[in-house]
This record gives sequence, structure tokens and C-alpha cells, in this order.
Amino acid sequence: MTLAVVEDTPVVLEGIRSWVAADPARRVEIVASGNTVDSVLDGEGAHADVVLLDLELDGVNSLPRIPGLVAAGRRVVVYSVHEDDATVMAVLQAGAATFIAKTETREHCVDTIVAVGRDRPYVPPVMAGALVAADGRTSRPMLSAREREALLLWFQGMNKQSVALRMGISEATVKQYIERARVKYASTGRAAPTKTTLLARAIQDGLITADDIIEYQSLAADHHTRD
Repeated sequence: MTLAVVEDTPVVLEGIRSWVAADPARRVEIVASGNTVDSVLDGEGAHADVVLLDLELDGVNSLPRIPGLVAAGRRVVVYSVHEDDATVMAVLQAGAATFIAKTETREHCVDTIVAVGRDRPYVPPVMAGALVAADGRTSRPMLSAREREALLLWFQGMNKQSVALRMGISEATVKQYIERARVKYASTGRAAPTKTTLLARAIQDGLITADDIIEYQSLAADHHTRD
């Protein structure tokens, strides 16, 4: 997994480098780093699988850069000292794949980067807390049990074909369930165009719990280790 790091504090950048180097499986390679988005992504980081973005660069909030990066096909992970619920939700609304607080551990940092690079959702602890605390239930859509089941399996890392096999339905039906959920959220004024925002909505509304995702990821990690 290749990683581009946009970070303006040298000691933090060195910490990230040491965390990546300490990963026993050597799953991540930092291919570019620097203190501005343009200097990193216009150079060797142009084709990195994941962008790790500090939310504040030289005193300027980098949140407005996220939608453009995502629109260009970038997988953005925001890494920040600002971990209040409003900031986490703003980052997700902007289209970032996920949020990591700088207070979180090496394992969460590296595991998040790997999950995002594989297009799998990942819910670090601070982000999970923000999603649970967010009050979006006043406009909660009504999803069927099968729609919820399809979403949960998809969020847990299965592709749509695997979800179809597990549920005993066609892949086209799985796609319909996911698109129906998106339509229902849009009809309440809470659009969920990306996988991450759809996950955020479902957790906010109690349709899926953050523990469902975290527990599955922990079991999958243990299984991978045993293998």
C-alpha cells in the first residue's frame, strides 16, 4: 500500500514513518511527504494509494481541499489533533474516507491506511465516538431488514458479489438494496453518496453499530494472523 503524507510538523512526520516501519507485515510504503498538498501530490505522491492529510497546515484549515481530492479519485484519511465531534463529522461530510486522531495508536493508524487503500470502511475509536454522539435520528429513514443486512455485510469488507452469495440473492439485488438506502437517505435531506457517508448515516441512526464494524475487523485481523 503506497502512502503520501501531507504534514507540516517534522516530529509528527517522523512518528508516522516510525509507525509504518514498525508494522511487522510491512503493509505500507511512504512514497512522498511534505507540508503542502500540492508539493506532495504534484510530485512522487501523484499515484499514491492513500493520502494521509493533516487537517491544519501552517495554521490553515485543509478541510476545503478534501472534496477536490476525493473528486479526483483520491482516498483521503484525515489525521488531526482536532478530534471534537463536529470536526470529525465535517471531515466525513467533505468526503474523506475516515478520520484518525493524533492521540490514537500506531495499530489504528496503520490498519486504517491499509483498510482505506483496499476500499474497506474502518472506524477508529474517536470517529466511532463522534458517529454515536451525532444526533441524526429525527430524519431516520425506514430500511428493511434485508437492506440493513446487505449494508452491514458490505461495510464489513465484503464486495457486492460476496454479499450476494452470503444472502442467497443476485448481485443486482444487492446493488438495488444499497441504492435504495441511498435514495431513502436523500429523500430525508441527508444524502449519502459515498460508502463512508452511508456508513456514518447508518451508525448515527442506530441501524448499524460501530461495534459491529470494529468487532468484525478485529476478528478478521486475528484470523489473518493465525493464517
